[in-house]
Order: sequence, then structure tokens, then C-alpha cells
Amino acid sequence: MDDVREVVFSSKGLRLEGLLEGPPGRRGAVITHPHPLFGGNMYNNVVEALNRGYREAGYTTLRFNFRGAGMSEGRFDEGIGEQDDVKAALDYLEEQGVSPLALAGYSFGAWVSALALAKLPRVARLVMVSPPVAVLDFGFLGYDPRVKLVVAGSRDDIAPADRIEILVKEWNPDATFCMIPGADHFYGGSAGEITRVLKELLESGA
Repeated sequence: MDDVREVVFSSKGLRLEGLLEGPPGRRGAVITHPHPLFGGNMYNNVVEALNRGYREAGYTTLRFNFRGAGMSEGRFDEGIGEQDDVKAALDYLEEQGVSPLALAGYSFGAWVSALALAKLPRVARLVMVSPPVAVLDFGFLGYDPRVKLVVAGSRDDIAPADRIEILVKEWNPDATFCMIPGADHFYGGSAGEITRVLKELLESGA
């Protein structure tokens, strides 16, 4: 396994911290974390589970702290400036010679990633874990074939699996929807299932 490198990159003049894993010259993924005002950061268990899935499938990964989280400069910006952070992370990964690019997000990170998607034609696929449809508006997201995998827990009130399953058919009827039995929004003891499902999808070529 390649060493994890601490990196710093700029988002509209703000210095953001991240963790880069893997060599240049191959496909890569940017992974976004849950709500920073509720303790979300790049070390979150679900972010790490997504990271493992991509790494085990041969991807270079970049996870980072949104503005105002951890040592990243700035402050929380209601998902607006955070979209610039996603773009900056993709720019940084591309500058390392990594291509094609994928995007994955958990909870608030899934919402921000989905918000940014229309402005990111270079992103080949989007993976969302527990998009928080009960508390944030996803009405902006219509059909997009780049939505490839959506994961939800069966006991998640913030991202109810039954509502998400219906929405996935609108976002991309060919996308994979996976409900993890017994998991709530935080996936305590269940994060390994996210790694497994993601790795299977990536290795299938879907």
C-alpha cells in the first residue's frame, strides 16, 4: 500500500488540508466528508471506508477537509464555498497527473458533491452515501448518468432508505442502490459494507 501524504492546496485563496494516497498517472477519486458543524472531517469512518474501497480497486484518492474544518482555512459556507473546495480538490488531483476522475461524498459531502456535479463535466462518476434527503433539498438533482452508486442504511432517519430508493430512479435508473440492513446514519460497525459494495462496483466496471 502506498504511503499517505499530507497535502495542502488552494480553494479561492484558502489553504485546505488533505490526504493523498497512491501514485500519479491513473484514475482517481475525491472523497468529501459529512457536516463540519457537527464534527465531520476527512477522518470520518465512512470517508475512510470509501477511501479503502477506491484504494483496493486501484484508485489514487484525495480526501480533504472543507473550509473551516480541521486545519483548513476559512469558515463554513452553507454548501456554496464548499463547492469551490470540491473543484479545487479535483484540480489538485488532476495536477498530479491523475485521470479520469470520480467523486464520492457522505451525508453533507454527498449533497455538496451533487450540487457541484453539473459544473464538473470532467467527473466520470458520482457515489453518494446517505444523501441527507430528509434535511437538505436535493430537488436540483435530475437525471445524470454519472450517478453510479447510492448507499443508505435501513435505520437512517436523516437519509431514509425508502425515499432515497425512489429518488435514485430519477437520478439514474441504471445506478446501483444498496441498503445496508441495521445501519443508521453513522454506520457504526457497518462501514466495512460500504467498502465492499464500492469495491465490487468499481471492479465490475459499472
